[in-house]
Amino acid sequence: MAFAWKASGLTYNRYLAIAARVVRRSLKEESRLQAEKRGEMDLRFAKWQNGKQGENKSLATANATAMADHADHGQS
Repeated sequence: MAFAWKASGLTYNRYLAIAARVVRRSLKEESRLQAEKRGEMDLRFAKWQNGKQGENKSLATANATAMADHADHGQS
């Protein structure tokens, strides 16, 4: 028998993220605010070329920019 998350097409990491969000939202206000702060993250990346590290960029910002560029090209 397969796990329900696997049968529904979720990855384990996505399943855990959803479960954590549900638990955080079910907490009382003060505890919920503290838990939500712990759940935030800021991922950064840098492109390497010729053995040198490029500028550090926020993954969230880079994704938003890429999605906007993709939407602009799709409408043209």
